[in-house]
Amino acid sequence: MFSGILFALAAGLMWGLVFVGPLLLPEYPATLQSFGRYLAFGLIALPLAWFDRGRLKQLVRADWIEALKLALVGNIVYYLFLASAIQRAGGPLPTMIIGTLPVVIAITSKLRTARVGTRAEAPLAWGRLLPSLLLIGAGIALVNRVELEHLRADPNADLARYAIGGLLAIGAVACWTWYPIRNAEWLRAHPDRSPRGWATAQGLMTLPLALVGYALTWLCHLASGDPFPLPFGPRAADFVLLMFAIGLFSSWLGTLCWNEASQRLPPTLSGQLIVFETLAALSYAFVLRKSWPQAGTLVGVALLIAGVIWAVRTQPAQATVDAHPN
Repeated sequence: MFSGILFALAAGLMWGLVFVGPLLLPEYPATLQSFGRYLAFGLIALPLAWFDRGRLKQLVRADWIEALKLALVGNIVYYLFLASAIQRAGGPLPTMIIGTLPVVIAITSKLRTARVGTRAEAPLAWGRLLPSLLLIGAGIALVNRVELEHLRADPNADLARYAIGGLLAIGAVACWTWYPIRNAEWLRAHPDRSPRGWATAQGLMTLPLALVGYALTWLCHLASGDPFPLPFGPRAADFVLLMFAIGLFSSWLGTLCWNEASQRLPPTLSGQLIVFETLAALSYAFVLRKSWPQAGTLVGVALLIAGVIWAVRTQPAQATVDAHPN
């Protein structure tokens, strides 16, 4: 269990980096950043697939289809929503909306019936789950309040643009509520499979999706007469370097660490540990702002941490193991 928590922490630190890209490259369209990131992820996965070829041979057709679904929803569509939200609303607001994921995933996992053939957890009583959810929810609400006050104090703020950014962030929440639950179900139904091989498989399935998306983005820009220089934009070196850095650390290494955590922890707990991503992203956002967080933000972060600690102390009941799904 302790190793699973450490892997979840490492994944959060890696995933927090994805909130930095849209802030460092604000002039780049969200579509280009999303497809660029996952094109880099897919290219990184190609040499890794050679080293993981033995593990990848164990995957059957249904596994590859599952990897394709996870790559589409959890990678491409999720980051399209997130990058668009950050470019419209800045870093902190989408970060805190994404920060509701621990609460949303925990409740969804609690209410959702496990897929046939997956390893099901014994029910966790609401009384044991509720305190950590309340602490995390209160922390997120407090930080959101501080950010909204910051927004109202800005005379140049475009409230409509921020509102659209918030809605796009909610779309990202929907994608990443589905992804970790579905991914964890596959991993916990296949405890003999390599989390690293599964991360590489998702990278391989992401590559054709990203290639098609990048090509379509290029064609749409040519057809519209948009002067934005393609294929790599006005800051080509910065764009390529950042996309490969995020592709390696956030996409592959982050997914690997999360897969390791998902095999060790029940969904109700691992869902709450996504709060590590929120804490990392907030830290990175304030570093880019070159300012210290306000007192309310620090109290909110303290509540988030308290909720995580409470969740860790809530020991899950022993899981029952079923056969692999067909």
